[in-house]
Formats: sequence, C-alpha cells, structure tokens
Amino acid sequence: MCVSTKLHPRSALAVFSLIIINKAGGLIYQREFQAGLRKLSTNDYLVLAGTFHGVHAITRSITPKLPLQNTASPVASSPGTSAPTTSGFSYPNPGVPVSGLEYLETDKFRLTCFQTLTGTKFLLFTDPMTGSVETIVNKIYELYADYVMKNPFYQLEMPVRCEAFDRHLGAWLRGRT
Repeated sequence: MCVSTKLHPRSALAVFSLIIINKAGGLIYQREFQAGLRKLSTNDYLVLAGTFHGVHAITRSITPKLPLQNTASPVASSPGTSAPTTSGFSYPNPGVPVSGLEYLETDKFRLTCFQTLTGTKFLLFTDPMTGSVETIVNKIYELYADYVMKNPFYQLEMPVRCEAFDRHLGAWLRGRT
C-alpha cells in the first residue's frame, strides 16, 4: 500500500477568514475566503469580536512575571553558601511588551492574532498546516495601512468599507496559491 504525499486538500488557499477588531473590541471588518464555511450571523461575529477582545485582555493580564535575581549582593543562606536575593519581578522577556493570546490551534483551524501598536487586532483563521502565517498577517496589515488608513474618508475605529482594500486583499490571497 502506498501512502500519498499530497498536500493537505485545503492548503490551496489555506486562509479561511479575516476579522479586524478595533481597540474597544468592536468588529470593524469581516471577510471569508473559502466556500463552504459555516455561515454566522452579523450578531455572531459581533459577539465573537467582543469575546475575543475580552479573552485577549485577560491573557495579557495573567502573563506570569518572573522574579528578578540580584546577584550583586548575595545574602548568606547557610554558612559557606550564598543565595541571590529577589529584587522585583519582570516579564519573561523584559524588552518585549506583554502581548496576550497570539494563536489558538485546533485540528481544523489555526487562529492567529496580530495586534498593532494602536490596539487594532487582526484575527486570521487558517488551515493548521499553513506555513508562514506571520508573513500573511504582515501583508494583510500592509494592505490595511495602504488602502484603509490612507483613505481620507475612513474614520478611525469605524467599520471598514473600502473597496480597494477588499479587491487588493482578495487578489493577493488568490495570487499566493
């Protein structure tokens, strides 16, 4: 019996859906890129955006802080030995800001969250076998910056209604297959 080495059947496009959430947790953009996905109502997407925003905030706040050790002034713990003192707490990578939930993976999909410096979140649903998701998210953010944020008629934090963004996003995703 021969084992097939074909690519995953859904990997041709591999991007299922994109949701953009403003910094207050409101849904400002939603688009599906695959046929056959379960249809959700507008209210379902609004609930999804608000729920994810809350979960993201909670995961940000529960990021564990690690004790900092001050080795400059050891305190004797027993004769002949010394132990470093704790002089505060810091996040695992002190130079990197706390980010919260960045991805969630199941056997059916992978949810990747990219948060901008202004608090806007891009939720990208892809096939779990998709590689270089960060590259895809960065390109989507670049298109968003070029066609939405540079649009003089777009108002910050409001729903995205930009045909040029939709067109270029769809064309780029189709072109990468």
